[in-house]
Amino acid sequence: MIDIGANLTHESFARDLPQVLDAAWGAGLEAIIVTGSCMTSSREALHLARANRARLYATAGLHPHHAASWSADDAELIRELAQSPELVSLGECGLDYFRDISPRNAQRRAFAAQLALAAELGKPVFLHQRDAHADFLAVLREHRAALGAVCVHCFTDTVEAAQAYLALDCHLGITGWICDERRGQHLSDVVRQIPPERLMVETDAPYLLPRNLPRAQRPADGRRNEPRFLPWVIAAIATARAAPADLLAAQTACTARAFFGLPPVPATATSDAAGAA
Repeated sequence: MIDIGANLTHESFARDLPQVLDAAWGAGLEAIIVTGSCMTSSREALHLARANRARLYATAGLHPHHAASWSADDAELIRELAQSPELVSLGECGLDYFRDISPRNAQRRAFAAQLALAAELGKPVFLHQRDAHADFLAVLREHRAALGAVCVHCFTDTVEAAQAYLALDCHLGITGWICDERRGQHLSDVVRQIPPERLMVETDAPYLLPRNLPRAQRPADGRRNEPRFLPWVIAAIATARAAPADLLAAQTACTARAFFGLPPVPATATSDAAGAA
């Protein structure tokens, strides 16, 4: 399994990240992509990736919540970070009209600038969209021909939105939102529409703790999500697709390796995971 989006630079992991990673490898994960969502977290994500080569990789970008601060200095820092092989994608970037923390015009400006930068650098992009489908799709369409691989991460929208992104040759990342019987039931229909070569999985840790997680396995605080809980996301998707969970895990890992240009998992890592399981 590969977790394509975990916010491991979040303060909630500061006290026990080594243990969190050990638990992830023990649960069978091969690799984790550490999300960069501002300039500080992008630097920290790359630092983690360099310290855990062949298991952690990083993205670098400016989340729409921070879009009002986008500047030429941010673009230059991303160019610098992108020279490292552990930096495998630009993002997280996009539009968020649910919270509207940054003005919408600033969000669109920062989103377009980061798409142009990804095209310049030849990097995949890791995108965020919430309650902004129409504007997001318009900006993405404008830049799509110049871009390489595109992932709409933490997809929570409608079947129609998914089909629009798939028509633009995008990948979709599914999180524990699908495990939430209160608000994620529609994703069962969505995931049945996604071709296996376009489907990837993620925890978005420390957010979106899967609600199908047995009570005995829940974290002490009852809230913090971790990469080790990725199998519960896969289980929910497998149920919706009427597919074996182990096959789905292998398919999504293969798709993630191709999307991010990751090398095959080292043989020692595979044996370690098998032994821990």
